[in-house]
Amino acid sequence: MSGFTLVFVFIIAIIVMILAISKLKIHPFLSIMAVSLIFGLAAGIPLVNVTADGKTTPGIANVIGAGFSGTFTSIGIVIILGTLIGAALEATGAAFKLADIVIKLAGPKHPVLAMQIMGWVVSIPVFCDSGFVILNPIRKALVKRTKVSGVAMTVALSTGLYAAHVFIPPTPGPIAAANTLGAGSHLLLVMGLGVVVSIPALAGAILFARYIGEKVKSKEDLNIDAASKNYEEIVAGYGKLPNGCISLAPIVVPILLMALGSIASMAEWTGLASRICAFLGTPIIALAAGVLFAVLQLAAAGKLDKFYGITNETLKVAGPILFVTAAGGVLGRVIASTSMVGFITENSKTIAAVGIFFPFLLSAILKTAQGSSTVALTTTAGIVAPLLGALNLDSPARTALTVMAIGAGAMTVSHANDSYYWVVTNFGGMTPEQGYKTQTTATLIEGVCGMAGVFILSLILR
Repeated sequence: MSGFTLVFVFIIAIIVMILAISKLKIHPFLSIMAVSLIFGLAAGIPLVNVTADGKTTPGIANVIGAGFSGTFTSIGIVIILGTLIGAALEATGAAFKLADIVIKLAGPKHPVLAMQIMGWVVSIPVFCDSGFVILNPIRKALVKRTKVSGVAMTVALSTGLYAAHVFIPPTPGPIAAANTLGAGSHLLLVMGLGVVVSIPALAGAILFARYIGEKVKSKEDLNIDAASKNYEEIVAGYGKLPNGCISLAPIVVPILLMALGSIASMAEWTGLASRICAFLGTPIIALAAGVLFAVLQLAAAGKLDKFYGITNETLKVAGPILFVTAAGGVLGRVIASTSMVGFITENSKTIAAVGIFFPFLLSAILKTAQGSSTVALTTTAGIVAPLLGALNLDSPARTALTVMAIGAGAMTVSHANDSYYWVVTNFGGMTPEQGYKTQTTATLIEGVCGMAGVFILSLILR
């Protein structure tokens, strides 16, 4: 199966998956896995592969296994370690201390905006999914501290992280796209435009976050509404809270280490220093360092004896998130193994007449189809690179602007085949149906607003 028929079947598969999860109440893991298998077989992925010597090896089974294990490899341990840090912060009361610090800096009337800006800053050196896991304890504490909608805070954090993830180097996607398009020597320009284009994207997202927070209630919101204790009583139960530096260490240390790794990569350092920075900057190692500081925090609070129980509970909490996230990775891998991406690539010239909107549309199609923003960024850049002259996008400024257009498309939209969607919805205490109303819609608005900013700049920059 190929061509428009394959695209049509893909659309039907996504609709069936959404209905199975939201209306038939089939568990997301089973729904996604079943749809992935059926769509893969319908798209022509063979049951088995026959080698040259006549031996057979699993076909669709290999694809499903690779998608599942690949997601665990990229984010599985990150989720476990990040959740463990969060549990330790909650056990010592450090999360509430951090919430107080944020309120003092941003003011009690702007917690949603503070959460979004915090996410945007953190995601410049850190992948958005890792950033969400790291910052989630602060988000939860702020919800309890301010009584603001948990959904609004979740969407604000998610979109803040997402904007920097697709627009601003040293995140790998924008760097790879800039290099492919020939803007690698103008990274400062790309970073500057990334900051500017982030503004309309963040503005649209924050307005939506405040709106949807009034319409959708997560498990977190319902628990807060039913709680009998007020914030002061909850904090009093911890006794004396840790000081600010001790509270910040488990979160700040991983961020700094990942930032160091990104800087070393972008600056092309060599030798032993480069290898050490690359090792320490790996999300797994950086978060492991954060766990060590969390353990020290428990010891300082006299609660080290609770660490075993905290770890056990963390694995119970992280397990369902891991499996649903991995199922999303399976769907993405199945789609990538079909001819759909190739079909989109082959027919890219039919929409090239729309100028600066061409890279946006192509990236949005690829993002929605296969789930990964980084793949959408790099694939679209490869397609667009030879067309820059024809599209009148070959000046340094307009090439950098093309990276921004691709980035805006690469966030449009996040849904069930995107691991980030599952991280946000699960950690935010939302059902998959609520995830489509919040995370998916928010990324659509954010991408469109970002592209509106790109279009305005395209009228000025030559």
